[in-house]
Amino acid sequence: MLKAGVLGAGHLGKIHLKLLQQSERYELVGFYDPSIENAKKVSEEFGYHSFNSVEELIASVDVVDIVTPTLSHFECAKMAIDKGCHIFIEKPITNTVLEAEAIRTLASQKHIRGQVGHVERFNPAFTAVKEMIGTPMFIETHRLAEFNPRGTDVPVVLDLMIHDIDIILSVVQSPVKNVHASGVSVISETPDIANARIEFENGCVANLTASRISMKNMRKSRFFQRDAYISVDFLDKKSEVVRMKDAPESPDEFAMILQNAEGVRKQIYFDNPEVTPNNAILDELESFADAIENDTTPVVSLEQGTNALRVAQQIIDCFDKEN
Repeated sequence: MLKAGVLGAGHLGKIHLKLLQQSERYELVGFYDPSIENAKKVSEEFGYHSFNSVEELIASVDVVDIVTPTLSHFECAKMAIDKGCHIFIEKPITNTVLEAEAIRTLASQKHIRGQVGHVERFNPAFTAVKEMIGTPMFIETHRLAEFNPRGTDVPVVLDLMIHDIDIILSVVQSPVKNVHASGVSVISETPDIANARIEFENGCVANLTASRISMKNMRKSRFFQRDAYISVDFLDKKSEVVRMKDAPESPDEFAMILQNAEGVRKQIYFDNPEVTPNNAILDELESFADAIENDTTPVVSLEQGTNALRVAQQIIDCFDKEN
């Protein structure tokens, strides 16, 4: 079993602690939280060992699970890598692209495995259809959340939209060509609502909308490709695939047939793939154990986490040009 320790015992950190303790792939050694009061409370309530410093925790584990505020990701990751520990970092990977590149380089030099917590990659609604997503040419995403003060220290792009950026980059096998975006600050010092258009060199276009002051929660993505439309509801864990195939000469009387201006007839087929319930955070943590033990590339590598942050930063830069 891999010895694991968690840096940060906030809302998400406590979830990671619980799941690492449950996992058969890890031995949870303990955690460190800079708040003495919070560390004492978490330790007394759940029985986890509380370390007195980051250095003390790192010296006791094989894997460091970084669930701290984004501003501290770089320093925590650097310290862990320097001591030979593998790192799991919650998204976004770091606060800046330069920091992310530095972490990537250092991890490579030290032969350290690293994974970024883009948990939607493990959402069962997405995993049920990801192999069916071939070459999408238009993608539309909506990620809306009711207001929550937690996370408003960063733009909504880094808080919410980056999930969809990562998903899109994982299915579009083409470099980004152009990014256009606009954002509006309503209640926070940084944009609470944002819309972005990402154009890829292969002609694919992705239109992303994110809001953290919505009246309802929504996490939906739609992928359009030749003869197919794929819908993923990340919130309700549902997927739908609509395919078009050449219509038979004698279709069933209930068949849905479309005919274009050239007289080509297509039959529409609807499919709702089986979505198997899972705990996505546990799955991502255990997939990282697989990568470490088998010496393979993690599902969400440091490089992929850096690429998602780079596009997110391009979007944020568009906001600065507006002002």
